Amino acid sequence: MAISKLRPTFTFDQDRLDTLRAIAPEAFADGKISWDALREALGDHLEDEGRDAEHFGLFWPGKRHARRLASTPSAGALKPAPGEGVNEATTRHLFIEGDNLEVLKLLQKSYAGRVKMIYIDPPYNTGNDFIYSDNFTQPVEEYLRATGQTDEAGCVLVTNRQAGGRYHSNWLNMMYPRLRLARNLLRDDGVIFVSIDDHEVHNLRALMGEVFGEENFVATVIWQKIFSPKNTARHFSEDHDYILVCARDAATWTPQALPRTEEADARYSNPDNDPRGLWGSSDLTARNYYSEGKYEVTGPTGKQFKPAMGTYWRVNYNRFQLLDADGRIWWGADGGNMPRLKRFLSDVKQGIVPQTLWKHEDVGHTQEAKKELLEHVKFQDTDNVLDTVKPTRLLQRAPDRDHC
Repeated sequence: MAISKLRPTFTFDQDRLDTLRAIAPEAFADGKISWDALREALGDHLEDEGRDAEHFGLFWPGKRHARRLASTPSAGALKPAPGEGVNEATTRHLFIEGDNLEVLKLLQKSYAGRVKMIYIDPPYNTGNDFIYSDNFTQPVEEYLRATGQTDEAGCVLVTNRQAGGRYHSNWLNMMYPRLRLARNLLRDDGVIFVSIDDHEVHNLRALMGEVFGEENFVATVIWQKIFSPKNTARHFSEDHDYILVCARDAATWTPQALPRTEEADARYSNPDNDPRGLWGSSDLTARNYYSEGKYEVTGPTGKQFKPAMGTYWRVNYNRFQLLDADGRIWWGADGGNMPRLKRFLSDVKQGIVPQTLWKHEDVGHTQEAKKELLEHVKFQDTDNVLDTVKPTRLLQRAPDRDHC
């Protein structure tokens, strides 16, 4: 599908207004918000408008306009493009070509609250041309022709040089409405993954906290994007990018465990021929203070053990005795080692909790991504291949509740 000419659509703030009207109907008069009535309804929860009022938040030039932009109705419509798809009669997939802000707005009516997972790879703010123009008061085709500011792909761009006074602001103005609209699309158990590098990860983290709520931030993933250091780097070889993860509702969303690997299972053995099968051992002490974790135990050889200075047993004495009686304490092959807890493979989850470090051997690297791209897209010069292209294995790792 492609974006076609102007066709008015609904205002995206309508749902918010309906929700506010349901909560505080007294704040509305003649279909409009009565600010005085709303202040009375909110009471102590309303921020003091005094000159000295301060609060923590992310502020930048253009933020007010970015907010309005997220609520402005779309100026386009989706237009089918028969014959340009693959297996069009049977596929359940949809590929939309157009400016991402316009597309996000157009998807609101049909897909709001229905999307399980979103992955976006926004332009990195490296001081090059990257920002789509967000002026779509004209049909998209007419605007592109009128401006003449297009690259080879026909995309309208704005230069954002580091020397510019609004270097970070320009990028935030581009990101804010897109994140707002993306959030609207997510289900209550939905999640969004956003790739980014060092230039804006700090601002993106704050921005996502504002849009999705700090309580719904899940993790910052580190992706090892290259497999060998760049010796030409002036300071450090930048070997990684980030992926920020936010849930629509962190209390509802839970990632599915990753499949166990042969390497993970290889850590288990059965040196004492325990009938319960393969097992591994773990330390029974920890540095966290535990009032009942200071006691002495005696091993099979009569040797006594107690936690080292500053550490404590993880379980109390009675629990330790029960574990030992059940054969879940490992004293070493000769019975004279510091006791460890036996953990049986049969008791372990049949999956691995997703970790925040994604190594290139597990999820791919940039060279792998470029190779994949070149298999499907022909470039006159391979130097023109995007440096930020992502491998498919990276996207496959992004876990949702039903897929890893």
